[in-house]
Amino acid sequence: MSSKLFALDIGTRSVVGIILEEQNEHFHVIDIIMKEHKERAMVDGQIHNVLYVADLIKEIKAELELKHGPLTKVSVAAAGRALKTEQASITVNIKNRPIFTEEDISRLELQAVQQAQQQLLQHREDASSNHYYCVGYSVLYYRLDGEEIGSLLDQQGNEATVEVIATFLPRVVVESLLAALKRADLEMEALTLEPIAAINVLIPSSMRRLNVALVDIGAGTSDIAITDKGTIVAYGMVPTAGDEITEALSDHFLLDFHIAENAKRQLATEESILIKDILGFDQLYPKSEVLDAIQPAIRALAEAISNEILRLNNQNPPKAIMLVGGGSLTPNLTNEIATILQLPANRVAVRGIDAIQNLTKEDSIPATPELVTPIGIAIAAKKAPIQYMTITVNDQIVRLFEMKEMTVADAFLAANIRANQLYGRPGHGISITVNEQNILIPGEHGQPASILVNGEIASTKTEIKNGDVISLVEGRNGKDAQATVRDIVDNATVKTVTVNETNYTIEPTIHVNDKAASLDQELKDYDQVKVETVETVEEVLKHINRFDILKKLQSFYILVDGQPLFLPEYSAKIFINGKPGKLQYPINDGDTITIQDTTLPTVDTVVNKLDLLLEDKIVVTFQNEQVELRKVCREVLINGVAALPTTTISNGTAIQIINKDTNQWIFQDVFRFSNWQLPSNFKGSFTILKNGIPSSFDAEIFGGDSLEILLSENPVTS
Repeated sequence: MSSKLFALDIGTRSVVGIILEEQNEHFHVIDIIMKEHKERAMVDGQIHNVLYVADLIKEIKAELELKHGPLTKVSVAAAGRALKTEQASITVNIKNRPIFTEEDISRLELQAVQQAQQQLLQHREDASSNHYYCVGYSVLYYRLDGEEIGSLLDQQGNEATVEVIATFLPRVVVESLLAALKRADLEMEALTLEPIAAINVLIPSSMRRLNVALVDIGAGTSDIAITDKGTIVAYGMVPTAGDEITEALSDHFLLDFHIAENAKRQLATEESILIKDILGFDQLYPKSEVLDAIQPAIRALAEAISNEILRLNNQNPPKAIMLVGGGSLTPNLTNEIATILQLPANRVAVRGIDAIQNLTKEDSIPATPELVTPIGIAIAAKKAPIQYMTITVNDQIVRLFEMKEMTVADAFLAANIRANQLYGRPGHGISITVNEQNILIPGEHGQPASILVNGEIASTKTEIKNGDVISLVEGRNGKDAQATVRDIVDNATVKTVTVNETNYTIEPTIHVNDKAASLDQELKDYDQVKVETVETVEEVLKHINRFDILKKLQSFYILVDGQPLFLPEYSAKIFINGKPGKLQYPINDGDTITIQDTTLPTVDTVVNKLDLLLEDKIVVTFQNEQVELRKVCREVLINGVAALPTTTISNGTAIQIINKDTNQWIFQDVFRFSNWQLPSNFKGSFTILKNGIPSSFDAEIFGGDSLEILLSENPVTS
């Protein structure tokens, strides 16, 4: 059984009415009527004069009804040029947050789309344009900590950024379409978007995984749609199209706009172009001369289209480009676009209705690219009509266009649920300064809100259908930041150290706002914290008040008659974990410090170091008996008091050495230590011998000498 489809393509310059017959998914074009607007009723795809457009629709409807009977329902499309595209990015702090999930990415993208929507509202002064339907968006890039990254999934860092290009359809465009149809006594059977209509008939869904651009070049605008990965990812429009070429002809050859339009159309079929200028003269120009005159305008059109394609496609040329619409017949346009985008010439092509599968037409209907979109509207309205969907979001009834598989995210956009409502508020952070470095202690991240669809747990990517009830249960707000000094100092600053078998916990010295503080002190915003850590053996001993050990470890010296004498062998020794160390050596957690004491030197030891004698003694033989001679050479005073040779001397002690008797021993000294005496009644002479050799009483003697006095009695006289 066959059925008739009536569709209207309401363009900037004209309105096209078309009737198709459908039978078993085969479409036959029965009739087409095209009528131009008498006044400028359309601007950028939006109906500015509903009455004029309604009158033109009535005329087309009446003519078609004469041949095909009553028409009550019609399929229409929102013009691609009515679509608004906006680029926006969002950066969020993800420090100290769990790894990124699919849902986190989806909510971040939703924030970026809402940012694009906000930017769009700021650009529009017209208050009636304050509502938009988001018909699609694509991600240009993700960034992690400023570096571009393929995906944020399962990533961790400090900052995550997403940039999107989003496409919106103003609600007023749809409302003005409905109003014009109502005045023409027509009911909207289905609504589609012009780019979707053309893509549906030219690019089967199996090919949409390819990155292809479709450009519909009309009179006033060129509409662009990009496919990739199985869907339409971006829409765009440039306000440059066929009229620019016509105006270039008009300016160069002084032609009326209507005549210039006819001359432009001749370029597609004739080698010589007959032109009547505004002075009434007919002149025949070679096609090449006419093309030379309009080449700059053709180049400008190609550049405008190519630049917008690159913007929509993340600065990459697509794999192929299809041109439709009347303006696509502009000579050399395909070559210019291919050159600018550095594509092979066979990758940029004009597509007419002969490229539409399962389509036939009446012989009287031309197979021009102008008719691709009107036919596409009729077929798309039949195959994939856009329906209104009514859903409830947090008790608010929302109506939105079902332009694709609709998700919770689309519902939130339509209900103006802000992306920041999807997370609890983060807690307030604390800003402090530690040793003159600024540190921010962030508050706790808010917990995500829960999403319910018809009472079931869902996500922003959950698909929705007509009548669904969506609830957003607010997330928990994050706690304000709380921190003690201990939380901000490195664990390595607190050490457990053993000194001579006693355990000590060594904490850094803390000052908060120049006042002594402990590690457990709570910090407040703008606190100034100074942390002095204990790093060396010397600092550890000072920290535990073992100045007695420090004194032992100082370089050992004494003052001898005011002059320092260093005796390092009498300093105490340091061992760190059993190995020799010094006061300046660093100490780590768990280290064992052992101090090995040394015995203090005695007075005798010090004097010996100076190669001096306190006491001198020698043993000689006198009169065949051994005699020990002993005398004090020097005396040592400590603090003015004579000290014994065995007295110990501590570090830094001042001593005085007093010379007593430093003369050499002489023969007569032996009499002080010997009991030998001259006989009392001795009369005679004596001989002094030292080691058997005559000597004298003042001769020097040495230990081991043999001393002797030989007596000679005088003879007795009578």
